[in-house]
Amino acid sequence: MLALKSGKAIRFEEAKTRPMGRNASGVRGIRLQDENTDEVIGMIAVDDMDSNILVVSENGYGKRSSLEDYRITNRGGKGVKTISITEKTGNLVSIKNVTDEDDLMIINKSGIAIRMAVADLRVMGRATQGVKLINLKGKDSIAAVAKVMKDDEEEVEEIDTETTDSQGANEDGTAIDTNETEN
Repeated sequence: MLALKSGKAIRFEEAKTRPMGRNASGVRGIRLQDENTDEVIGMIAVDDMDSNILVVSENGYGKRSSLEDYRITNRGGKGVKTISITEKTGNLVSIKNVTDEDDLMIINKSGIAIRMAVADLRVMGRATQGVKLINLKGKDSIAAVAKVMKDDEEEVEEIDTETTDSQGANEDGTAIDTNETEN
C-alpha cells in the first residue's frame, strides 16, 4: 500500500511490480493528485491480513480502518480516499499497519511525545476524518509516528519495586539510612 499527502491510498499486489536492476527508475505506484504539492508519505507491506491500517494527519487526527476497505487495484491508479483532508485535519503524514497488540508513539515538532495503545482507537470507515489523537498548540504539527511493542505494565511495576527494595529506599524514592551509629 502507498499513501499520499492528499489523503489517497492505493493497494496492489507486490507481484505487479517486476524485478529490475539497481539503476532502473522503477515503475509508477500511484498517480499524484497535484504534481507540484502532492507526495508519497509512506508505504506499508501488509503480510498479516487481520491487521488494520492506521493513518495520521498533521494536525493530530488519526483513524484505524480495516484492510478490507481498500480494494486491490492495479498499480499506477489514483487510489481511494483514506482520510478526509480538511483545514481542520491537515495533510496526511503517516500510514502504518497495526494490530490491537501494538502501541503508538506520536511525536510533534515541538518535541512532545505521547504513547498510546492502538486498541484504544476504534476501527472506522475508510473515508472518515478520524479522531483527535494528540492536542497541538498553535502552529505545531505531527513530526513522526512510530509503531512500538506494547509494554507489559505489570512487569514494569514489579521490576521497579524490586530495585527500590534492594536499594533501601522509601516508596517516594528517598534513601533509607541503614547504618546504625550511636550518638
